[in-house]
Amino acid sequence: MNLQLENKVIMVAAASQGIGYGIAEAVAKEGARLSIASRTPEKIERAAKVLRDEYNVDCKGYVMDASDADSITAWTAATLQDFGEVQGLVVNAGGPPPGNFDAFDDAAWAQACELTLMSAVRMIRSVLPQMRSQNFGSILTVTSTSIREPIDNLLLSNVFRSGVVALVKSLSNELAAEGIRVNNLVPGRIDTERVRTLDTMIAGRKGISVEEERDAQFAEIPLGSYGTIEDMGAAGAFLLSEAARYITGVTLLVDGGKTRAVF
Repeated sequence: MNLQLENKVIMVAAASQGIGYGIAEAVAKEGARLSIASRTPEKIERAAKVLRDEYNVDCKGYVMDASDADSITAWTAATLQDFGEVQGLVVNAGGPPPGNFDAFDDAAWAQACELTLMSAVRMIRSVLPQMRSQNFGSILTVTSTSIREPIDNLLLSNVFRSGVVALVKSLSNELAAEGIRVNNLVPGRIDTERVRTLDTMIAGRKGISVEEERDAQFAEIPLGSYGTIEDMGAAGAFLLSEAARYITGVTLLVDGGKTRAVF
């Protein structure tokens, strides 16, 4: 399938590793030009160099803090200065801290809102003038299965990621007439550094080995294993591409069947 991503400019947030990197790599394979960002200069420049060298594409790394409005604005401005246009945006950021209701004061709620919901609002807002001027664009948010099945001890994520999905659904209707599509991509248990760290922590609490914990997780996934960043990348590249030209306002789960919710 020709995804028609060659020479398209795609911005990917939180792309130095994990799911963000997986999506960046997938569109690089299709010949897209890339603006990738993360908070750590060394990591994002290393990722950009790997993508340039491996796939012979134009890829630049930028420093961006998703919880900071000025940082998001600066990333978009630098991208437009360097590339002149933007056809795709991947909204992505780390999650807020774990905890139940009594663990959080007003400041914690405000910080989680800035990181998880307002980062999506600001990233989308920053690219809309360019996308509107060309009457074309594809926006993709990376969210969580907590939007379908709230996850214990992740109250802040449950609340604000659900807000992102509501934002995307609303914008998909609002922006469709201007040629701009907006969708959500939902990872299940993906084999990333974060998940490996989480497995180690859970195994320690249970007093079992990491391998035993992973086996227990696999048993709850109908396809019997964790997904990979390549799985996420393939799904993300599809939704960003013209192959998905008639898809907007959807929430695609890449979770091996683990989520049991019907809708």
